[in-house]
Amino acid sequence: LSGAKQGAHHEPGIARGRLLGPSLENELRNSLKERADREAIGVFADNLRELLLAAPLGQIRIMALDPGFRTGAKLVCLDEQGTLLYSTTIYPVTGSKKDDAAGIVKDLCRKYDIEAIAIGNGTAGRETESFIRDLNLDAELIVTLVNEDGASIYSASEVARREFPEHDVTVRGAISIGRRLQDPLAELVKLEPKSIGVGQYQHDVNQSELKKSLEDVVVSCVNSVGVEVNSASLELLTYVSGLGPSLAASIIEYRNDNGPYTSRREFMKVPRLGAKAFEQSAGFLRIHDAKNSLDGSGVHPERYSTVEKMAADVRCTVADLMAREDARRRVDIRKYVSETLGLPTLQDIMDELAKPGRDPREKFTAFFFEDGVHAISDLLPEMRLPGIITNVTKFGAFVDIGVHQDGLIHISQLADRFVKDPAEIVKVRQQVTVRVIEVDEERGRISLSLRDI
Repeated sequence: LSGAKQGAHHEPGIARGRLLGPSLENELRNSLKERADREAIGVFADNLRELLLAAPLGQIRIMALDPGFRTGAKLVCLDEQGTLLYSTTIYPVTGSKKDDAAGIVKDLCRKYDIEAIAIGNGTAGRETESFIRDLNLDAELIVTLVNEDGASIYSASEVARREFPEHDVTVRGAISIGRRLQDPLAELVKLEPKSIGVGQYQHDVNQSELKKSLEDVVVSCVNSVGVEVNSASLELLTYVSGLGPSLAASIIEYRNDNGPYTSRREFMKVPRLGAKAFEQSAGFLRIHDAKNSLDGSGVHPERYSTVEKMAADVRCTVADLMAREDARRRVDIRKYVSETLGLPTLQDIMDELAKPGRDPREKFTAFFFEDGVHAISDLLPEMRLPGIITNVTKFGAFVDIGVHQDGLIHISQLADRFVKDPAEIVKVRQQVTVRVIEVDEERGRISLSLRDI
């Protein structure tokens, strides 16, 4: 009897060990996984934001090349709006056709008034860049490598097939490279964010949370830059607050049927675009050549009357108020404060009037890799090389130094002090000068440093 009592006495403890232990273990594991997911998703979101807000070269005529060795380089010429003008294939780095390729490039630069040449940074990219630079083209013509991550995914996508149904994937890929130079944001929104290649462990994290976070980043970037409604693609308009795919398609359909928009008020004529959608989206949709100057700015239509009153009070037109600093200085914004309009919003309006429709992105600056360094075999310890940050993680940053293999700056090599988060020091697309620490050619690993530069 005493043995039975003793066994019964221990049964609750055995049950707790068998049931409660695994439950606590699972709870702890899930908690740690959620925290790791949040950090990884945050890193991806920050990197994506920097990539989307990379400096645009702007609306100029582009020649774009998607390089290759055996298959040659696909070449396209684009106008200021990114419309395809011409396409062909040249062989600039192998075989006996280099002279022919040189003649074709020179002739097309003259024929289409090319102002910049974009070269994909993948296979044969550096070799093609050297070929172009050796042609001694116009000194003012910009020649630059463009990150082509995701270009192949775009070229085979439904979006690309809809845009260029008569062209194959090689032409579409080259077009994407050229358009990325003109406006990275407008082109990259056509890709699923996960395919751009700036994440950390993106396949291991909660996919629904990742998707939501990245979409929020794209929406934020699109709205901060603003969208020229008369040239915007369906994909770009989709990310404008208050729209989405259906209303974006309606805006384009109305534009195709009725010609370019001339006023923001015209948006109210778009089928299914109601008052709420107009209120949410109108401030982000720009019409740069509209009769009303405010339609090309970030000032929302519901605030036009306030701006018009400001102009009347200082005895000038709205256009004068936007163009003349002395007129804006005479405006006392405190006079226009109301229950629905506070000082911060009024200050934002004045800032926008000073630089209407300004692009918050940095100005484009050309970048050049080190001449003579094209492959990992060209690297030596203690070399100082220019590079571009391609990815930032919690353990360091990856850098493109032009050898077809990104090098790693470990977190301990980012600065001459303790660094808790690499994002404090570097960001995606930042131009840096690095020092080569070690090269493992067999394993394809390059160790770099920002210390002692």
